Amino acid sequence: MSAVVSNVAPRVGFVSLGCPKALVDSERILTQLRVEGYEIVGGYQEADVVVVNTCAFIEAAQEESLEAIGEALDENGKVVVTGCLGRKGDLIREAHPDVLAITGPQDYEAVMSAVHAQCPPPARDAFTGLLPASGIKLTPRHYAYLKISEGCNHSCTFCIIPQLRGKLASRPVDQVLAEAERLVNDGVRELLVISQDTSAYGVDTRYAEATWRGQTRRTRMTELAEALSELGAWVRLHYVYPYPHVDELIPLMADGKITPYLDMPLQHASPRILKAMKRPAGGEAVLGRIQRWRAACPDLTLRSTFIVGFPGETEDDFQQLLDFLEAAELDRVGCFTYSPVEGAPANSLGDPVPVSIAEERQARLMALQSEISARRLARRVGTTCTVLLDAVEGDAAVGRSALEAPEVDGVIQLRGAAGRKPGELVTVQIEEADEHDLYGSVEAGC
Repeated sequence: MSAVVSNVAPRVGFVSLGCPKALVDSERILTQLRVEGYEIVGGYQEADVVVVNTCAFIEAAQEESLEAIGEALDENGKVVVTGCLGRKGDLIREAHPDVLAITGPQDYEAVMSAVHAQCPPPARDAFTGLLPASGIKLTPRHYAYLKISEGCNHSCTFCIIPQLRGKLASRPVDQVLAEAERLVNDGVRELLVISQDTSAYGVDTRYAEATWRGQTRRTRMTELAEALSELGAWVRLHYVYPYPHVDELIPLMADGKITPYLDMPLQHASPRILKAMKRPAGGEAVLGRIQRWRAACPDLTLRSTFIVGFPGETEDDFQQLLDFLEAAELDRVGCFTYSPVEGAPANSLGDPVPVSIAEERQARLMALQSEISARRLARRVGTTCTVLLDAVEGDAAVGRSALEAPEVDGVIQLRGAAGRKPGELVTVQIEEADEHDLYGSVEAGC
């Protein structure tokens, strides 16, 4: 029997957890809900059903997801669960047996079916056609995440992403470029390219070709970056493994076609620990590559994340990581203590590092990185740069240059922004710096 269609728009609450890849999934689900005439609401009490998009990357993320599901059940009672934790349905059912449905990541059709079962879709309304061509976005209007693939082919021992999201599945290059063009036409000034492994884009398709704007394009990272640069927005690359072919991107950065910025998840620098992690590339090879990149593109900004306290990590291994940071002078660094994840091979390695030692190493690493970051940022005092404004309040504003990514990096605190709006580009004189942020003034007349 088909569902009865109502003229009243059912109301859906939404909770989005996890990484930018999950955020894109949330945007796609919300867009489909609005296309079908559902109203999106910001609170539990007024919702007819709540969708919780979960994360399961580490134990803490799983706990946060379970807490969010529990809160939604307590406040509303009608909950659909999706996302990475959905792959662990038994865990969810054990903690919260009353959820309406559980789906895995990217299973948009199953989410919609579960919502339909609880709240049949309404008759279409005239406002559905007012949705932007790029759909609903959970980021500010002037920047957006552009997901180019799903899944990952690596078998890192600390990670269960392939179990949650499957093997690498690259989106056809023409589809990615068409989405990017819609975003830019809707006012996006910065495209944040994301995936589990951006460097591997297209490997699974053997770099299949497609036509876009009358030209043949290959499903490959370098060709994608060059095509995106034609759209007139900043193009920022995240989750780039330092494979040799990444060298091809540096001339694009040096020529100003894409932002001189690379986010590389290096995780460690000790060859022994990298081998235990089953990570591609060793510390010495990466260091040499970084030095060559900076020689070719002096403005290059590098961001990475590291894990300390991995099973078997010795003080010598940790010192090798500190030595690497000193030599590489990475601009932005995040550091996590190792956290066991159910189903990860690293759980069986043995020789665990005590939590107190892992936390002490994390503190030492971040203290060193604060010194490095302060040195790197101090070099920018006295220079001018183009800044994309994220927020404006009176004469003050917060923004970022091409060398800062949103949400994860420091910012540029500005004066002289009266009359400006978020999403505008302004020229800024950098006057001060600390270990995280820069401070400056908008140049008159810019």
